[in-house]
Amino acid sequence: MFKWTWRPLPPVSLQDQQPGVASFAVENIGGITSTDVDVEPGVTVLVGDNATNRTSFLQAIMAAMGSDQASLKADVDEGRVEMTLGEDEYKRTLEAAGDAVHYEGDGYLDDPTVAELFAFLHEANEARLAVSRGADLHELIMRPIDVEEIKQEIERLRDEKGSINDKLATIESRKRDLPELEQRRDTVEAEIESKREELAELEETIDKSSNNIEESQRVKAEFEDALEELRSVRSELETVRRDIETQQESISSLRSERSELETELSELPDPEGDDELADQIETLRNRRQSLNSEISDLQSLINYNQERLEEEDYELLGDVENDAGSRNGDVTDQLLEDVDEDVVCWTCGSRVQRDQIEETVESLEDLREQKVRTLNDVNDTLDEDETRRREIERTRQRREEIERELEDIDAEVERREERLSTLKDSREELTEEIEHLETAVDEFEDTNFEEILSLHREANQLEFDIERLESSLEDVTEEIAEIESMIEEAEDLREQRERLGEELTDARTRIEQIEKEAVEAFNKHMDAILDILEYENLDRIWIDRTTESVRQGRETVDRTVFELHVVRTTDNDVAYDDTIDHLSESERKVTGLVFALAGYLVHDLHEDIPFMLLDSLEAIDSERIARLIDYFAEYAEFLVVALLPEDAQAVDDDYRRLTSL
Repeated sequence: MFKWTWRPLPPVSLQDQQPGVASFAVENIGGITSTDVDVEPGVTVLVGDNATNRTSFLQAIMAAMGSDQASLKADVDEGRVEMTLGEDEYKRTLEAAGDAVHYEGDGYLDDPTVAELFAFLHEANEARLAVSRGADLHELIMRPIDVEEIKQEIERLRDEKGSINDKLATIESRKRDLPELEQRRDTVEAEIESKREELAELEETIDKSSNNIEESQRVKAEFEDALEELRSVRSELETVRRDIETQQESISSLRSERSELETELSELPDPEGDDELADQIETLRNRRQSLNSEISDLQSLINYNQERLEEEDYELLGDVENDAGSRNGDVTDQLLEDVDEDVVCWTCGSRVQRDQIEETVESLEDLREQKVRTLNDVNDTLDEDETRRREIERTRQRREEIERELEDIDAEVERREERLSTLKDSREELTEEIEHLETAVDEFEDTNFEEILSLHREANQLEFDIERLESSLEDVTEEIAEIESMIEEAEDLREQRERLGEELTDARTRIEQIEKEAVEAFNKHMDAILDILEYENLDRIWIDRTTESVRQGRETVDRTVFELHVVRTTDNDVAYDDTIDHLSESERKVTGLVFALAGYLVHDLHEDIPFMLLDSLEAIDSERIARLIDYFAEYAEFLVVALLPEDAQAVDDDYRRLTSL
């Protein structure tokens, strides 16, 4: 069990509310058989010599956080780690599956990729090693960014803004029609008033002509009934005709929309090979997991042998299984199978020369580098396949949407065609009825009441004209009200368009902003660290964000690159440019850690990931390690650091320590 050396907690300004103690229960992880450990917020220093399970406990934390980079104890097939953080509990189990390790359970993170790059800073951490290896720093910083998703968001915002522009253009066009409509409304109102006055005069004349003529009253009533019915049928016919025109326009519009959708559907590629691509993605994920496990095993093996070399123990003992895990022999045989068949296996207990051990360690390091490169290639291929799979899925979804829309359009066209047929039948029936009614009205003209009938006919026509004008007035009034409502809506649309414009600008510059923030973060913290660590004649290390032209298919495109610069000063205070290759191992280690810290801050991991882990700091002298820990402590809720006893002596006494197992 770990034994705590209790010390007062230092003041922490990172969070207003601390998450509380993180409790771990670990079994069969790395070299740990079983242990229960509580880690409090702030800095925790794991103090011990080599092979005291400091790295194993860091692996347990990584596994609890969701990483698949932990290893099983050599002589077991199953392991587990449980973490309690606040009121939440997380449990993960590890099970040997051939040369790989199978993980079950839910960790703190659904996707630990970003944390593995910028928060779990063990010796083989890719971001940490990127500087000394001359890797693509820009690619590493931008790897967690879903560029395709940003492009889709830009397209969505552009379409939405275009739609608002179309609406505003329509409103402006309708707004120009408003004066003409208002003038038309006034004209119609004047016509209605004139018709009503004319009708009133005519009705007065009819009343005078009809006095004392009882028969004329009867004829008048019959005539008015006939004219009323004729007027009603004519009005109904007019309504049917308008409905017919509306249905025909709707059917034409639907057919045009269907034609556009059919054209779009024909241009969409047929989404084939999805199942095969899914299998390939699953294979690549399994391969990535296997490579991570192999790299971890190799690193453990390299560390063990380097420690023995540092202790100048020229004789490798047969009880290696107890100190480093009995799996090392098997792992070595597997990993060096194609490297050097003449090397004597160090698990048999025989005596070997020191240069043979060093040669074997170099071979292991070369193999680890090869595995890391292979892992990078697998990650690149996996990203490409997943992007392709998302594109296939979007195409499939769009095809399904179009097919559903086509079905809806066909159903709507069929419904409207049925309605159109019914309306045409009604038009024919009403036309026949009007002809019949006109004949009946004409019969009244053959009577001896021609004058009175003429007056009634004229009055009836005036009433019909008034009704028609009132209907027209209603339509014009509604159209004016609609335009006025659209004008009121225009201001909201303009505000919405402005907001979308800001979002579009933000989306278009998001990648560039992240690049700039990464460069600024690295340069800021690198300057601060160099001031604190006081390296001799090392003035500055900084990143310059530039572009370079590269071939992409048949085209030449510009891409962003991060160039690392080093400036030193001679004894005569003359500054000159240097390269990363000329930095000391300590300087390279520090530069790699600062680059990882920049990624940690740019991707806001300090807001989402409570743990930052530091391991393998031996290349840096103890005083500088202490200053480095003080600096990093400001940015992580839990900073867990593995140190040798001699390095831990320089660390602030206020920090908590785990001293033994």
